[in-house]
Amino acid sequence: MKTIVLFNPKANNGQGEAEAQKVSDLLKDKELDFRDITQISSYEEFFKSLNSGDEIVICGGDGTLNHFVNDTYVFRIENDVYYYPTGSGNDFYHDVKGGDDKEPIKINEYIVNLPTVKVKGKTYHFINGIGFGIDGYCCEEGDKLKEESDKPINYTSIAIKGLLFHYKPTNATVTVDGVEHKFQKVWIAPTMNGRMYGGGMIPTPDQKRIADDKKLSVMIMSGAGKIPTLMAFPKIFEGKHVEKKMTSVFTGKKIKVEFDRPAALQVDGETILDVSEYEAQV
Repeated sequence: MKTIVLFNPKANNGQGEAEAQKVSDLLKDKELDFRDITQISSYEEFFKSLNSGDEIVICGGDGTLNHFVNDTYVFRIENDVYYYPTGSGNDFYHDVKGGDDKEPIKINEYIVNLPTVKVKGKTYHFINGIGFGIDGYCCEEGDKLKEESDKPINYTSIAIKGLLFHYKPTNATVTVDGVEHKFQKVWIAPTMNGRMYGGGMIPTPDQKRIADDKKLSVMIMSGAGKIPTLMAFPKIFEGKHVEKKMTSVFTGKKIKVEFDRPAALQVDGETILDVSEYEAQV
């Protein structure tokens, strides 16, 4: 029996391979086979090469998981799949496991029956959530900074500067299971499969990844000016923003969010530019 460690060298600002090597200390009794996940050209051939008892350990961040589930969703994965976080945010890991200790966790039950989002004519599965508004803007600006420098990205700083100076709120129509809701001056409108995204933000604290009656949650922060919104924004990291009048949360099986002007959107941290609407469903 082998344990194939699939690592993303680009994770954590290019430290992905070095971080993945730390698995060796945690899995001392196993035969480890390290492979660069970005070099897999055919997952069909990859899965055919595995024996029934072989295990897979994915090392990367939330974006790595997103690519893995979208690239492999058509396959029925028979082998045990584990995840070891080596990204910068690791929201999936913190949401599912919690705590500060890092160790591989089995994720087979979390990578099936995933919701989908349709954006600009394409459909994606997602692990954590979809960000639309200031969070999408932060990913867009973060991507620009990554092209200029290898330094870690401070998304909190980007968000604060965006709220104060650069990001302009939109009007939005949010439709949940056929019921339409209209909002003005919308700053953020994510739809969530889990509770966490964006490096520790908890926009939907009551959202459940796995439930018999599976639903998604959409959170809208709207109606307030820059300063009240800036004051309320840090509470998202505790999930206490839902106590504010400017915040609305809805749950449903099909959620559509429409902005009155294009903005950046992120799916599990992967940025899509110039988006006017998205439609998510279980």
